[in-house]
Amino acid sequence: MPSKLGKVVVAMSGGVDSSVAAALLIRQGYEVIGAFLRLGSPSGVENHGDESAACSTDSGKSKQGCCSMLDAADARRVAGILGVPFYVLNFQEDFGRIIDYFVEEYNRGRTPNPCVRCNDWLKFGRLAQYAEAVGADFIASGHYARVGVDPASGRRLLLRGRDRRKDQSYVLFGMSRKTLDHTLLPIGDMEKQEVRAIAEELKLPVYNKPDSQEICFVPDQDYAALLRRRDPQSLRPGDLVLSDGAVVGRHEGHQHFTIGQRKGVGVAFGRPIYVVDIDPNANRVTLGDKESLGRNALLAREVNWLTERPCGIGAPTPCLAKIRYNHDPQPATVEAIGDEIIVRFAEPQTAVTPGQAVVLYDGDAVLGGGWIEKAME
Repeated sequence: MPSKLGKVVVAMSGGVDSSVAAALLIRQGYEVIGAFLRLGSPSGVENHGDESAACSTDSGKSKQGCCSMLDAADARRVAGILGVPFYVLNFQEDFGRIIDYFVEEYNRGRTPNPCVRCNDWLKFGRLAQYAEAVGADFIASGHYARVGVDPASGRRLLLRGRDRRKDQSYVLFGMSRKTLDHTLLPIGDMEKQEVRAIAEELKLPVYNKPDSQEICFVPDQDYAALLRRRDPQSLRPGDLVLSDGAVVGRHEGHQHFTIGQRKGVGVAFGRPIYVVDIDPNANRVTLGDKESLGRNALLAREVNWLTERPCGIGAPTPCLAKIRYNHDPQPATVEAIGDEIIVRFAEPQTAVTPGQAVVLYDGDAVLGGGWIEKAME
């Protein structure tokens, strides 16, 4: 008999978070279907024990890979214990798109965020299309974020996870409003130890499985080596310079660097020195003191709104802005200008990095966000 609450496709990565998400939905009375996203190993990505994968549904940084054959086996075992149908979906071609994006962004002197793109394009993109095709009412994942309702408008809201240490609302800002209306996030009100306790209580074999890393399709975490395999001509030696143009060293390719980087810059000054600018056209990396990293504003493009769009030029809207995953939201204002936004911070922020996402909040609610194009004074 069909559930009165509806049918839901759960993205099951083989980790504890998504496994418990499925279990909780069953407990609540939903008709659950488990789906594992098989991403494969696109050309130019080394296969280390078949652990190359895109970004994890489960959070953490201590385990490599989330979409390997072993993870698929774990997900299938959990689905069997829970007594739900289980399907493996082949998204290898879509995974290749994420790798292409990753390489192109580094070559442009930017720092990509493939985990956000994975959620946009795969988990809350292609998987949402699959769910609609099989007649499901919802999709669900094991992300530490919540779905609420705006009491004024009745619209669904994406909210920060109750556990601030695990909150993953930042990586979900790119889903469409339509997808948000059909999304369930069952563990968003929980802390990690509660999730593991439920898994152990249910005798799920993944209850103590290590968490997956955010970026896991480069098994050795050597991004430059991946770029070299994909595009051997892209990494070229160039100059390390100071802000006055003085050459202080050489590098083996600007792709080795990101804004704000301190370790591995290749020169020593007897004091902390940071990457403050990357010029891919000149193949030049500029170094400076920490004070040189502060920026008052940023311009972002490819903006996605999950609430009503703020007013335009001359009508700044107060908000909190988060400029990377491990960053506390900071007081700011946002102005919408066509398909772009300008975010101005109450106080200068360190290492505003092109290629990363800026996500905007009103308290716990995600207003929307965009992709940082450039930092501004």
